Amino acid sequence: MSLALLFAGQGAQKVGMGKSLYDGSAAARALYDQANQVLGWDLKRLSFEGPEADLTQTKVCQPALFVHGLAVVAALKERGKLPDVKFALGLSLGEVTALTAAGVFDFATGLKVVARRGELMQQACEKSVGGMAAIIGEERAKVYELCREFDIEAANFNAPGQIIVSGEKAKVDALVAAAKDKGLKRVMPLNVAGAYHSRLMEPARAEFAAFLEGVAFHRPAFTVFTNTTGQAVSEPADIRAALVKQVVSSVLWEDCMRSAVAAGATEFWECGPGGVLAGLARRTEKAWVVKSFNELSELPA
Repeated sequence: MSLALLFAGQGAQKVGMGKSLYDGSAAARALYDQANQVLGWDLKRLSFEGPEADLTQTKVCQPALFVHGLAVVAALKERGKLPDVKFALGLSLGEVTALTAAGVFDFATGLKVVARRGELMQQACEKSVGGMAAIIGEERAKVYELCREFDIEAANFNAPGQIIVSGEKAKVDALVAAAKDKGLKRVMPLNVAGAYHSRLMEPARAEFAAFLEGVAFHRPAFTVFTNTTGQAVSEPADIRAALVKQVVSSVLWEDCMRSAVAAGATEFWECGPGGVLAGLARRTEKAWVVKSFNELSELPA
């Protein structure tokens, strides 16, 4: 088996996530305890108890998902059930989790990176009126055409026929309203706080770039794929540039998955809540082997 680890993006969070890992794995517990110290606020309580409105905040859910993903990895390692990892990839904020799993940062540094990213993106949301919508069943070329027409951007290419667009809320709403006249199969507005992966995130991108200048990056111990190109990235300067660009650019998730398979990945393990990435993988290629690990009871004994 040639194993690739998958790490979730914002939206996969749910109240209670990680509690069984904390209770049943000393390695996972150590990460959660360290996270509270590094952040200076109670990530454990918000992850385990909520309320959901607080956990859903960008500045909270991004570090919460980061810690949960790495807690799953730590618990697997502790049990001796994590085979040799060859690849890692993460959707949006999950890319920071993947890079940390690959040793580009240590846990505390990766957590500070994702926490700052979440804070800056939340601030950008609060300074703008953004929206997002899912376009189902259309080709990329058609979506690009619609983005030009409505002056919005393609935020996520998640799987064939599942593309997310992002931009000023009024412009996204205009696309949703025009969907039927445009002959589109299905367009759904998303309940989000802002226009992620669009030019409305530019203030966050600029400040994140400045923040990352003070962060040391190392070469990954195994292959990591970047959302910005869908290709492998290994040089520290290239990783830094990709993380900055990713804040305002399209997430090429389908491309990342296909690149991992082309590079030799034979099995994917999703480390995080919800099984969202497993679902996208099945939508992309039913033959791919994908397992999801969320809580202690799901880990191999």
